[in-house]
Amino acid sequence: MLCMATKPLFAQKDFGRKVVDTLASPYMAGRGYVDSGCEKAAKYIENEYKSFGLHAFTASYYQPFHFPINTYPGKIEAWVDGKVVPQGADYIVIPTTPIMQGTYKVVKFDKSILLDSIKLKKFLSKDYSRSFIVLDDGGNLKPGKEKILWETMRYNPFKAKGIVILCDKLTEEESDTVMDFALLYALRNTSFSKAKNIRVDITNKFIRDYTAANLIGYIKGSVQPDSFIVFSAHYDHLGRMGDIYFPGANDNASGVAMLLSLTRYYSQPENKPKYSIAFMAFAGEEVDILGSAYYTSHPEFPLNKIKFLINMDIMGTGDEGITVVNATKFIKPFQDMVKINDSLHLLKEVKPRGPTANSDHYFFYKNNVPDFFIYTMGGIKAYHDIYDRRETLPLTDFDNVFKLLVNFTNDICNSKF
Repeated sequence: MLCMATKPLFAQKDFGRKVVDTLASPYMAGRGYVDSGCEKAAKYIENEYKSFGLHAFTASYYQPFHFPINTYPGKIEAWVDGKVVPQGADYIVIPTTPIMQGTYKVVKFDKSILLDSIKLKKFLSKDYSRSFIVLDDGGNLKPGKEKILWETMRYNPFKAKGIVILCDKLTEEESDTVMDFALLYALRNTSFSKAKNIRVDITNKFIRDYTAANLIGYIKGSVQPDSFIVFSAHYDHLGRMGDIYFPGANDNASGVAMLLSLTRYYSQPENKPKYSIAFMAFAGEEVDILGSAYYTSHPEFPLNKIKFLINMDIMGTGDEGITVVNATKFIKPFQDMVKINDSLHLLKEVKPRGPTANSDHYFFYKNNVPDFFIYTMGGIKAYHDIYDRRETLPLTDFDNVFKLLVNFTNDICNSKF
């Protein structure tokens, strides 16, 4: 028999909406490393922790750490054949790009050259030091060697001044390094596909020792306070680049909204857990999951005291259910989660997935901490682009995911597996 939560699970969606609307607002500047976006988000989370009465393991909730990061607080502009093109909508600058101003001749490189060794050798023998190479795979690369070989072109074997990769969706990144050439992604159906000349005006600022912070707090358990359940979510995103910013509503204001909803719930005296519950909001996830890597190397309580960790990233939809990373490694807990879902008729599917190194659960998993990484499926497709906005994020099954997590946590506390 499942051990369901006996206390009423008050609706969380309205509260979650407030959190998403705040974290994905222009004021937060994409929660990155321009306009103090990351610091503003951290301060907001700190205030929420305080309002819910969370304890800190140290003198404060903050766990600072440092890393290099390339940023774009100044100008980013591009022109194709004399006409300005909209950043974020038609193209993005990948943040390995250095400062660069000038007009450059465009040379096309396509699949027919890539797959012909004679043509490829001849192409690579020329001087492109004053040119931009536009890479067009035609949208139909075969998986395997063909895709791998094409991916190497991103690293500029041409020694060109810049590379433009035509694609079907713009997906931004973060970088802690700066290369000696510009790298742009542009939509296939834009003017970049027929460009003869490209002019760019890009200004970067490389920060060698940026300081970010994880925010760690906890609620003391009533029966086994030295044993912990952990909820985690990253609060950083891609920030501002030039005149645009990446709101990051689904990735991952929604995960922080779920984290704070759980904080609010367990802070109520009638919901006091048997185990202590730690809440971890990580920075640096978009930069090679640096925040959680730092935490697992500098834990604020022993990692072997963690009974289970649940990492939440992309909590904003749920039309098609959720995916549970590490489900194939922690089979009994996954089976319990599926039983809860089926019994309460919460989500369309609780889908299993094996281990992946794609979010903050990973370094805990590498340190033998039982954990799941959960993300919602279906709905909007906006991801690492300017369209991941608060206005269009539906929070479709936010309440149902919350109920699933509370009941799953209750089963952990009652040693159900």
